[in-house]
Amino acid sequence: RRLPVLRRRCHIAGKRLSGTGLAAEGRVLRAVLYVYHSRMLRHRPYLAMQQVEQCLKRLWKMNLVGCIETLAELIPKQSTPQAHTECLVPSQPMLETVALKVLGGCKLILRLLDCCCKAFLLSVKHLCSEEFILLNTVASGLLSRLWFVIQYRCVLQSLVSLYGILSTTLNLVSETQQMPYIKGFTFPSDISNFLGVNVSSEVKKQKARMLATKKPTSWLKKLFPTMPEAASEVGKKRNFATCRSAVKNCSIPRPADIGEPVL
Repeated sequence: RRLPVLRRRCHIAGKRLSGTGLAAEGRVLRAVLYVYHSRMLRHRPYLAMQQVEQCLKRLWKMNLVGCIETLAELIPKQSTPQAHTECLVPSQPMLETVALKVLGGCKLILRLLDCCCKAFLLSVKHLCSEEFILLNTVASGLLSRLWFVIQYRCVLQSLVSLYGILSTTLNLVSETQQMPYIKGFTFPSDISNFLGVNVSSEVKKQKARMLATKKPTSWLKKLFPTMPEAASEVGKKRNFATCRSAVKNCSIPRPADIGEPVL
């Protein structure tokens, strides 16, 4: 009865991990780090962004998505599960390997969220000091978006729920046929004890810290002081007149007829 639930949670976790948003933010982060590499080697927000990129690189290199998809393919597809019937189940070594990778992936994603939060706070701090405005503006937007993508897609929560059913299945399989593969390590029954923190409360704390720095336009007013209304109105009228005169002086070529051959 647990096999369909395990297969469904494998598909959910693999889909959320291999989403386009997470991969796209990782590519943008690598591009930003590449552009600013020679100029920002000693800059604190840049070094914090390097830690974020290192966590992402380790997450992709551990091939967690491929391992989860392989486990899902080994689970037999039964439309109506029947009690007291024999069926093929994944072996204990396979379940132990996936469980160990899920534990490491949860730990790594928790570290990734923490690095995103710290790098975001550093970027906003240096932005308020009017230091490297372009880099810190891009970095603050990128890091907050990466943190939001992980949280919005519930990547960490899906892995935690996957480990819950995976741990139960592993215990049942090991009771049926003892084939221990990973020795010297006891798989925890509760993943919160292994992670050392409560996932939901830790994410709420990070969100509160990030939102506390985004006071209503407090740092934007320091960077872009407001102009008097009269001066802004004069500037708008002047720009509008300039644009209108430019449009009048611009000579637009007559488009050729689509039906006639163009030599």
